[in-house]
Amino acid sequence: ELPEGARIARSCSTGYGESLLKSAFCLDEGEVETIAHCTAAAFFDPEVDCVLDIGGQDMKCVKLKNGSVDTILLNEACSSGCGSFIENFANSLGYSAEGFAKEALFAKNPIDLGTRCTVFMNSNVKQAQKEGATVQDISAGLAYSVIKNALYKVIKLADPADLGRHIVVQGGTFYNQAVLRAFEKIAGVEATCPDISGIMGAFGAALVARERYHGQESTTLPLNDILNLTYTTSTTRCGGCSNRCMLTINKFPGGRRHVTGNRCEKGLGGTGTGRKGPNVMAYKLKRMFDYPPLENPTRGVIGIPRVLNMYENYPFWATFFRELGFRVVLSPKSNRKIYELGMESIPSESECYPAKLSHGHVQWLINEGVKTIFHPCVFYEHQETPGAQNHYNCPIVVSYPENLKNNVEAVADGEVRYIRPFLAFTSEKIAADRLAALCKEEWGIDGKEVRAAVHKAWEEQQRAKADVRAEGQKALQWMAENHARGIVLAGRPYHIDPEINHGIPEMIASYDLAVLTEDSLPIDFTPERPLRVNDQWVYHSRLYSAA
Repeated sequence: ELPEGARIARSCSTGYGESLLKSAFCLDEGEVETIAHCTAAAFFDPEVDCVLDIGGQDMKCVKLKNGSVDTILLNEACSSGCGSFIENFANSLGYSAEGFAKEALFAKNPIDLGTRCTVFMNSNVKQAQKEGATVQDISAGLAYSVIKNALYKVIKLADPADLGRHIVVQGGTFYNQAVLRAFEKIAGVEATCPDISGIMGAFGAALVARERYHGQESTTLPLNDILNLTYTTSTTRCGGCSNRCMLTINKFPGGRRHVTGNRCEKGLGGTGTGRKGPNVMAYKLKRMFDYPPLENPTRGVIGIPRVLNMYENYPFWATFFRELGFRVVLSPKSNRKIYELGMESIPSESECYPAKLSHGHVQWLINEGVKTIFHPCVFYEHQETPGAQNHYNCPIVVSYPENLKNNVEAVADGEVRYIRPFLAFTSEKIAADRLAALCKEEWGIDGKEVRAAVHKAWEEQQRAKADVRAEGQKALQWMAENHARGIVLAGRPYHIDPEINHGIPEMIASYDLAVLTEDSLPIDFTPERPLRVNDQWVYHSRLYSAA
């Protein structure tokens, strides 16, 4: 019970259950766990520049600069080397976690267990027991192991000085004084370890609640209602879009509910602001493919799969073939059914999803009776970044038509004419020379006609890119006029495919935020080169400029 005269003026939740608890108890605030931990650390050391948190199942290291989070490092899926491992091992020896930790303080020769996986560490411990190691030495060895795992596997520390000068350690694992001492000895530093290290997240949330209290009434349920809270849990599939997310619905008294498992606001029954910000990614998707097919083709039909670098160059190819008198059949927008069409011909599970989708798009064209499919291997894109080392496409984009040729049955058997020339978009002349030779060989078209078609296609490609930049300018203007914010979804051209981006642009726009693409920023800027990365991929160079 609360002390007499005390009341809850403001409340805040954090951690894995932040939003669930906020909904269940009608809490006033919710804060990201990292911020809560850093807020708590700053309470004990206002100059803190490194927070090391080792809990029961995970560990993280947060570097701060000028009071703000600069870098976050997390352990991976495995919880090896965290506090739960020490506790489980202590229990296996008949000790409590506290008793086992105290034993470490009397160790004379701590065993070296390294930073290996828990499974192997267990083997090492058993071997040490056979060799006569004491419980004290084993406990101390495990304490060292936890710290080595944090420093060398998670933080990947090269020099202890890189940790910082004002270090706060926290998490329930640091209730173990042996772990704290092991950290200070290995890192060569003296750390601040609050005596509430295991509840620093909760303490930080309390500080956040206090900071945001300005006399307003709290929405928090009365303590008695919290203690007697009842709820029901059910699961269902959302039918709002093709994702069909599995939703977990928690219902509380008074008609309140909390939904998890949704990828967008549709699963929540609509929680957006009602307004939508400009979505340049959606505009770009429409602009790149808004080319009606030629009604009366004089040279036949060409099928083009809507995949990979077609999200970059389709304006060129649509215009080029139209000028030559071909009717272009473009495969439809990607979806699960398209993917399933090509599943049987996918040769490797390790390929990226955009590449796997290519099989379905080609198969769709075949099923539609298209007898000639054009899918070029473009190894050079246009050099748009002065100073970059090169302007390659990624190996998958360059070579995937060859993969499809060998694995799609109708193509491999020669039932379909599959044209896959290697060419470069380095310049209009280089593209024209290659296409003139190709069209002469494949269709007997005169070189002059081909070069004229290339010229119009090249101009249309540049026009399409300029239109995307103009739309980006409009989005920035909207942000300025509405005092709104925007997010740049930086990726590769095919990330505008809704099947690949999973509706993220629409979700962001529904919260009254502008959505821009990496190539829509109307900014004439290139980072100073040379960069400290291999700057040879044209899509990556675009990302560096956007950043």
